[in-house]
Amino acid sequence: MSIIIKFFVARSHEAAAAVVDGGPDGAFESLSYGNFDAEEALIEWESIFTGRSFDELIAADEPEVVADPGDGEGPMLLAASKALQDALAAAGQSRLVEVSQLWVQERAADGEVFDQEIATQILSDLARLAHGLRGRDHRLYCWTA
Repeated sequence: MSIIIKFFVARSHEAAAAVVDGGPDGAFESLSYGNFDAEEALIEWESIFTGRSFDELIAADEPEVVADPGDGEGPMLLAASKALQDALAAAGQSRLVEVSQLWVQERAADGEVFDQEIATQILSDLARLAHGLRGRDHRLYCWTA
């Protein structure tokens, strides 16, 4: 489980990876959250949005690990897939609520309690970030520590 989670936008993997040690603050505008498994969430969100199975996404190496200097023992940088980024950008509020409800149900099935309003807020915030990427050659990244 990640204690600090920050989503941000960067123009390239190289630009994003430059902040892996200290996080995106000061270099990129970011959205901050905490206390959930961000890597698993990215997979689950993409699975719900696209209908691809969790196992299929794992086999496709989603989300892409951009930088992991501590080999799982410290800050890590992930790139959201283009499919997830596009799905977030295209989603209306009712779809975001639906996806957040399904995600909360998945977490509950694994014994994890997640607040529905917070889940919807996270996805709504990410959708706004992703929507701003339309027509730009930038990606959505997730930094965790």
